[in-house]
Amino acid sequence: MTKAAGSGIDDDHEWVEGLAWAYGLVSPDPAERAAALARQAGARTAAGAALVRLTEGRFPRLRFGARMRTYRSACGRCFPGALYGGSDYAHGEISTWPRLPLALLFLEWEARYPLEWTEHAKAWGAKQSLIRDLAVTDHDQHLRAKLVELVDLAVRRTYRCKDREYVRVARAVDGDELRGRLHGAQRSEHPPARLHADYVLWLLDRPGTPNTRHVWNAWLSGTFT
Repeated sequence: MTKAAGSGIDDDHEWVEGLAWAYGLVSPDPAERAAALARQAGARTAAGAALVRLTEGRFPRLRFGARMRTYRSACGRCFPGALYGGSDYAHGEISTWPRLPLALLFLEWEARYPLEWTEHAKAWGAKQSLIRDLAVTDHDQHLRAKLVELVDLAVRRTYRCKDREYVRVARAVDGDELRGRLHGAQRSEHPPARLHADYVLWLLDRPGTPNTRHVWNAWLSGTFT
């Protein structure tokens, strides 16, 4: 994640509060979710307009800084731009990042409503980076529970781009709660869920085995040694 000039921790907290509406993106209530989607779409349109103004050549050069600040502000009022401004975090220290609630919301939205996420905020690189940075073992109980939930959601659906990264998280939060969820997925009526759960449990029992496409294909064919 990058750091915007002149921003800091206080800005982060204000930004998180200002994006409280975005929790409607994962609401089970269709009306509430539709309202949040409309707001997300409107904010992205505003960010696009700000980009056009930023790149227009007919404005005096001295106004470029103001236009840049307007553009950054507009990007930060919707996903995925809300993840990029504010204070930075070092890899492995994401658990103290003030914008972590927005990152978790972004991942939950993709997990629960993948088609809406793809239409309104697709950012595969951001998804991959966040998952990798969350794959550490020193999270508190609340964050561990959230990560277990995200792994479970990913396992129970048809594979999507960068879902393989969730194996890193599974290994970081391995325990009775996660394995209970995976065993539940093994009893699912959804064939991909059973297959994914089998594979993740197999990898959890083999922490030294890399999660590569070659290993996946070998496991599927029963030829992995």
